[in-house]
Amino acid sequence: MNKPIAKSDSKNEQVAFRAPDFFARSRAKLSFDVPAGLFDPNIIPASGDPGTDKMLEIVAREQPVRPAAVLIAVVDHPEPTILLTQRSAHLNDHAGQIAFPGGKIDAIDSSPLDAALREAEEEVGLSRDFVEPIGYLDLYGTAFGFRILPTVARVRPGFQLTINHSEVDDAFEVPLSFLMNPANHQVHSKEFRGMERFYYAMPFAERYIWGATAGMLRVLYERIYSS
Repeated sequence: MNKPIAKSDSKNEQVAFRAPDFFARSRAKLSFDVPAGLFDPNIIPASGDPGTDKMLEIVAREQPVRPAAVLIAVVDHPEPTILLTQRSAHLNDHAGQIAFPGGKIDAIDSSPLDAALREAEEEVGLSRDFVEPIGYLDLYGTAFGFRILPTVARVRPGFQLTINHSEVDDAFEVPLSFLMNPANHQVHSKEFRGMERFYYAMPFAERYIWGATAGMLRVLYERIYSS
């Protein structure tokens, strides 16, 4: 479980970042053990923000909290990056937002990993041949009724993407060193169902990375560098 969000975060902390170090730490700290909370409706996964967690408890009483899987694809460039997508503007859920490739776990998926890889192929055409899965990150709950299990993976450069515009408007890469630097982890807030909720935001150039995506990136930082 990631730490509760505070209204401010250290701006002086610096991450000693190298790709081999990141992948070595990830392999040492992650596994493919599936948490019971991914499918158990009696377990409400945490986000780290008490306001969001409270909203998820309310949502869970109204509707099932749906299992989902995403791929945190770390591209092994000399300057490593994370592959992100911008969801299509016409979608019913999270239209236009920045996200990891991923989606709901279907009955055809043999595992959360399989779901994440399938969704990455369907959304942006990322071939499994380029993906080396490393392990699952912590289960992450959202106030919109999803329990998300992220898979961290090393992606070999040289892949060609094919964007499925029915789901995704764009795909782009952000330097891992930027996303793993806590100085770039802003904390924003807004009212949701009458309660103030806090969430991480990591604006990068013209991209506004926030909400669950930024929250999972923060969990990645805490798990790999802080734990």
